[in-house]
Amino acid sequence: MKVLQFPLARITVGFVLGIIAAFYSKANPQIVFFLLFITFLALGITWFLSRKNKIPQLYFGLTACLLSFFIGMITHITHNDFFQKSNYSHYSSIYENPHLLTITLREKLKSSTANERYIAIVNRIDQLESTGRLILNIRKDSLRHVFQIGDILQIKTTLHKNSPPNNPNQFDYSKYLENKQIFAQVYTESAEIKIGTEIDKSIWYYTSKLRSKIIDNLEKSNFNKTELTVALALILGQQQDISPEIIRDYQYAGAVHILSVSGLHIGFILLFVTFILKPLPNTKRGSLLKLLIILASLSIFGLIAGLAPSVVRSVTMFSFVAIGNHLRRSVNIYHTLLVSILIILLFEPSFLFDVGFQLSYIALFFIIWLQPLLTSVWLPKNKITKYIWDILTVSFAAQIGTLPLSIYYFHQFPGLFFVTNLVIIPLLSIIMILGVLVMVLAAFGYVPFVFAKPLEWSVYYLNKIINSIASVEQFIIHNISFNYSLLISSYLFLIALIIWFKKPTFNKLILALITIIILQTSFLQTQYNIQNQQEWVVFNLKKNTLITERNGNDVSLYANDSILKITTKNSTLNTYLVGNFSELKTITRIQNVAFFKGKKIIIIDSLGIYPKNIKPDILVLTQSPKINLERLFQTLSPKIVVADASNYKTMQKIWKATCAKQKIPFHATGEKGFYKLN
Repeated sequence: MKVLQFPLARITVGFVLGIIAAFYSKANPQIVFFLLFITFLALGITWFLSRKNKIPQLYFGLTACLLSFFIGMITHITHNDFFQKSNYSHYSSIYENPHLLTITLREKLKSSTANERYIAIVNRIDQLESTGRLILNIRKDSLRHVFQIGDILQIKTTLHKNSPPNNPNQFDYSKYLENKQIFAQVYTESAEIKIGTEIDKSIWYYTSKLRSKIIDNLEKSNFNKTELTVALALILGQQQDISPEIIRDYQYAGAVHILSVSGLHIGFILLFVTFILKPLPNTKRGSLLKLLIILASLSIFGLIAGLAPSVVRSVTMFSFVAIGNHLRRSVNIYHTLLVSILIILLFEPSFLFDVGFQLSYIALFFIIWLQPLLTSVWLPKNKITKYIWDILTVSFAAQIGTLPLSIYYFHQFPGLFFVTNLVIIPLLSIIMILGVLVMVLAAFGYVPFVFAKPLEWSVYYLNKIINSIASVEQFIIHNISFNYSLLISSYLFLIALIIWFKKPTFNKLILALITIIILQTSFLQTQYNIQNQQEWVVFNLKKNTLITERNGNDVSLYANDSILKITTKNSTLNTYLVGNFSELKTITRIQNVAFFKGKKIIIIDSLGIYPKNIKPDILVLTQSPKINLERLFQTLSPKIVVADASNYKTMQKIWKATCAKQKIPFHATGEKGFYKLN
């Protein structure tokens, strides 16, 4: 049976399209509910008429797909906190005045350099019942108490709304948080927090306690700290304490996916639990007992690992595989994927926009679809050679499938990914078997040296191998420019090419050639758009000044000496160049006067020197110049004043008040983000 002929496939596609439509359209819930009701009636009518042979069966199928589309929209709307009236984001003064917040800690996040960070659930604002999720930031040097998941806290504070990126082409962290239903952050100190006497003993509390117990017992057994953080990521999906250097090595080696619990890890656990249960008889009762133990084991593991999107997806999919095996039916892996997608998105539609979720499913799909084709290229007879060839084909299938999406999100490509996977998969199987065993025993307060030490050594050598591969930077391609149109056209070309390779026909060849034309057109259109763009940008860079002028692909940089020395390492500048398909052509120290498209710009730095014979359109203040702005306005009369983040905040407040008094627009990059002239 072809996958698309499976009714659930079409229903799942309609459901997913409905979630996407609701996400981007911000549709009115009442209208969507009305359309859902009308479509439901239409489904009943078409079903009745098709049964009586009054209309073709096709109409019933189309109506069912349309109904799944509206169900997808409703699912997204009902799960979106923004549409709930009790959500804190609807309070008119929540971002302006201090309020007494009562919150419950739900999840520990990776710490920043200054703060310990948590996801918290809002219970009350002042005396009103409220809902919603926010991020709690507690300054590290103020910590007097070790907080735990489930603690109920009271804080008198002001919420900070998620801010858009302060510089062009930067990662939009506010949108990322919004997709996770988080609309605000709180910044506080330990002394300002009142801890409640009660603890919210939810499932999150117990799983957190279990994780803490495992970690404490492993630390008491003198498990090396560096190896422990990686082992916890590999086995429990806890990445909070891994050093940035190790994460960078795994990224450069093309192995960062193994630090997030996914199908590979859950597959090992399924095999391990199945192996342990082998002594149970294969009777009807014994088989059912095995299934229940497997499902319970996978579910408990998913809870302990924090129910991340990749964990939920993998646990759901392998649960269906286990059920299929129990029913003695051959499991169609495509159908398993579709069912797991549908079940997960019914409960968490926001997972659809999670990068890890997207990469995981695309990788799995291409492994299932493409790997058999790659395997058929060569059929080795030697078992060891066949094992190596299978690992390579799986790696290439996953990498080919995720390549466009990986470049779109991360703008880099690890050239030695196949070497990494060839080496780490056998080692990872050892780590997973030892790790699961050690973690289970640690949960009961027992960490045997005979298992813990080999696990520590295995992780140590894994890190060494990853570091060695990552150090060969010649094979790591950085700063690849890629946009949405190229992403879509790349996948069209890739899918058409694989379809043609699987069963070559003339029509399929024509389809592949058409997708090549679409890909080339996307690239040419992107280049044309870039070539016809001109812009002058003042960046928001703390304690520094960075200005660029872009004409098409060519960028001229104007900055102070500290920036000019490290231009190649400046992430803000590199992100801008990559996002605009551009390259740096000239590097110049900032001058006092600039011209762009007929507009005159005066830039005043800490020296406070400026030409008095020019009437500028734009006045840029940098490095906190000691000037009297009112007197300066009498001489220069600018149309707008721009102050970058190199200026003291106290001075910016004075300038803002002066500009308001003179009715001159004031743009502070620290408050409003970068300033762009085009």
